[in-house]
Amino acid sequence: MREIGAVTDRNRPGTETVKSRDQWSSEPAFVFSMAAAAVGLGNLWRFPYLVGEYGGGGFILAYLLALVIICLPLMYLEVAAGRLAQGNTVHTFRQVHRAGTWYGWFVVAITVVITSYYLVVTGWTLGYATDSVRDEVKVFAEFSDGFASLYLFLAVLILAGLLLLRGVSAIEGLSKFLMPVLLVLIIGLVVAASRTNGWEQARGFLLHADFSAWRDPALWTVAFGQGFYSLAIGQGYLVTYGSYVPRKAHVPRACLVVGITETCIALLAGWMIFPFVFTHGLNPEQGSQLAFSTLPRVFDGMAWGLPLAIAFFGLFFIAAFSSCVAGLKVIVSAIAEEFRLSNRRAVLITATILLVLGVPSALSFTPVGLSIGDTPFLDWLDQRAGGQIILFSGIFGAGFFCWLVEPKRLYHALGARSRWTVRRIYFVGRWLPVAVILWLVIAYLL
Repeated sequence: MREIGAVTDRNRPGTETVKSRDQWSSEPAFVFSMAAAAVGLGNLWRFPYLVGEYGGGGFILAYLLALVIICLPLMYLEVAAGRLAQGNTVHTFRQVHRAGTWYGWFVVAITVVITSYYLVVTGWTLGYATDSVRDEVKVFAEFSDGFASLYLFLAVLILAGLLLLRGVSAIEGLSKFLMPVLLVLIIGLVVAASRTNGWEQARGFLLHADFSAWRDPALWTVAFGQGFYSLAIGQGYLVTYGSYVPRKAHVPRACLVVGITETCIALLAGWMIFPFVFTHGLNPEQGSQLAFSTLPRVFDGMAWGLPLAIAFFGLFFIAAFSSCVAGLKVIVSAIAEEFRLSNRRAVLITATILLVLGVPSALSFTPVGLSIGDTPFLDWLDQRAGGQIILFSGIFGAGFFCWLVEPKRLYHALGARSRWTVRRIYFVGRWLPVAVILWLVIAYLL
C-alpha cells in the first residue's frame, strides 16, 4: 500500500499538479461551495418526486435513517481522503493502491453519466427561468412539446464550460450568493403553501409513515440511493472538493453543516410542493416532471405570482447549475491532472463527452420521445446511475479506503480530535460492503 497523501512518483501523470492546487479561502467557503454542490436538483427536483412515488412519510423516515447511520460517515471519509491525497478522484484512489486507478476512473465515469442528464434537467430550470421573465410559464407537457430540452441542454453545457475556465474562485463566489437567498425564498413558498386547501392532505402524506412499505427492498434501495445522491457520495464530488479544503478546516463539522443544510432544504421542498400538488388535484407519482408540472400552476394562481416565479426559477436554475459545475469539476480535474493537460483543454474534452452522452436524455422529452420501454430515457438513466450504481460506488469505495488506509492517517485528515468519529467511519466503511455482499448472496439463494 502506498502512503496516501505523499506524492512520490513524479513520472506518473498528474502528480506534479497536486502541490500547486488551489484551496477554498476558508472553512465557511468550503461549506458554502459543498452545500451548493449537494443542494441542487437532488433536493429540489429529485427528492420530492421520489417521495411522491414511494408513499410519503415512510420514504422520508427511511431516507433520514440512511443519512444518519450510513451516509454522513461515508461523507466524512471521502472528504478526508481527498484532503489527504490532494488530488483528483483517480489520483486519490491510486494513492491507496495501484489498482485504485481503475476504480477512480470508474467513479469519474459514473459522474459523467449522471452529469449528462443533470445538464438536461438544469436546462429545464433555465427554460422556466427565462419563460417566467417573459411571463410565459407553461406546464411541463406544453414546455416539452418542441425541442426546448435539447437547445437548453446545449446552452447550459456552454455556460458551465465558461465558468469552469475561471476555476475554484468563481465557484466559491457563486455559492456564497446562492445559498442564503434560495433558502429564504423556499421558506416563503412553504408559508404560502400552508395557506392552501391541500395543506392538510399534504401534512398527512408527508408525516404518515406506512411501515408495511418498509418490507419492500426497493424502497430502501431508493432511500439509500437518494442519500448518496444528495450528499454526492460515490461520485467523486467529495474527494475532489475535499482536495481543496484548507489546512485548519474541521472536516466533520463542515460536513455535518452541509448534511443538515441539504436535508432541511429537501424536506422544505416537499412541504413547498405537495400542498400545491393536492390543491390542484395532481398526481404525486408523476416522476421527474413533478416540480415542473406543479409550480407553474402555483405561480399562476398567486397575486404576486410573476415576481415569485422569476425569483424562484432563477434561483432554481442557479442551484441546479452549481451542482452541474461540481460534477464537471470532478471530470475536468481528473482529465487535466491525469493526462497533464491545461484546464482549457480538459474543459473542452469534457464538454465534448457530455455533448455526446447528454443528447439521448435531452431527446427523452421532445417529439422524439426517446424511451426504454414505457420509461423516458432520462428517467431510466436516473433510476440506474442515480440510485443503484452510485450505491455500489459509494459502498465499495468506502471499503477500499477503510481496509487499505490506516485509521491514524484519517484521524489527522479530519482536522478533528475524535477517535470515536474515526471508529464509526471505519466500522461503516469496512463492514457495509461485507453486509451488502452477504445480503446479495442470501437474496440469490432464497
